[in-house]
Amino acid sequence: MSTQIKGPGIFIAQFATPEPPRNNIDNFSTWAADLGYKGLQIPAWDPNFIDLDKAAESKDYCDEYAGKLKEKGLIVTDLFALQGQMIAFHPAFDELFAGFHPAGLKGDALVEWAQDQLKKAVKASVHLGCNGVPTLSGGLYWPFLYPWPQRPAGIVETAYRELARRWLPVLDFAKDNGKTINYEIHPGCDIFDGATLDMFLDYTDEHEAVGINYDPSHFILQGLDLYGFIPMYADRIKGCHVKDGEFISSPKQGVYSGMQPWSNRAGRFRTVGDGQVDFTKMFSLLTEAGYDGWAVLEWEDPVRDAEEAARRSAKFIVDHLITTAEYAFDNFLDSGADEAANKRILGI
Repeated sequence: MSTQIKGPGIFIAQFATPEPPRNNIDNFSTWAADLGYKGLQIPAWDPNFIDLDKAAESKDYCDEYAGKLKEKGLIVTDLFALQGQMIAFHPAFDELFAGFHPAGLKGDALVEWAQDQLKKAVKASVHLGCNGVPTLSGGLYWPFLYPWPQRPAGIVETAYRELARRWLPVLDFAKDNGKTINYEIHPGCDIFDGATLDMFLDYTDEHEAVGINYDPSHFILQGLDLYGFIPMYADRIKGCHVKDGEFISSPKQGVYSGMQPWSNRAGRFRTVGDGQVDFTKMFSLLTEAGYDGWAVLEWEDPVRDAEEAARRSAKFIVDHLITTAEYAFDNFLDSGADEAANKRILGI
């Protein structure tokens, strides 16, 4: 028998530090393995953890990279390509996103750079044996989310048509290489719930390379049905972030959470087990849906310490993995099909 969902994995990005023991791939992998993790989700933008250019160009580089991790009992779950956000964002965010891409890039040049980064992540995924590339869609329309002032007729359609146009070369490249692009359902992006995902699928002609990186915390903070989403989009779910969340409304704050720091918001990300996600139910639904990818810890908790969260969460994920049943619980009563007996029992 084997556990259908793989784990525990850990997303390096939020745990990385400037100093040891989490400052580069060698140190981080030792730290993670000691805590019981089996997989690492690599931040594709961070040269301290991977050289994306080399990984895309050289199978030998990737074999050596993976070999060093294997010695510690680890594998690469996938490469998270945050560069996807740069494929589409409103100019209002130019300065805020300036640190996410090479200096001086704007307009078409920035889009082309981001597309190339995603293609390199796909190539690296081929070399490393990963199934797809988790990312963020970016958001052209996001600043106009709330319909005030009234939005002009057709502006939503224009935004999603353009979003699809920018992503299609990447999606086609992923398809040609047998990989998927796994969009996280994420506020701040134009794919932030099931309805916007459906719109994107409409404009990409239901592209087969469109996958989902499922993260329940973003459902909690939006008031979405995180459990009903799983069977509805099961065939698209290719990755999973194990991250908790809580939403506690008050007379002062709702889903927009005022202008408060994370620690004071109505909606907050939490360490697994500290929030409102029913992970027993979530893991069961993912297992029933046939998800056989990784359960990867992501941490963005304003309360619990990162080191403590990582230590507790490794065991938490292991305890929630489900080994699928090989036979029905009442199989001992099965005497085989007997048509004549069945007819007698039915009185026919």
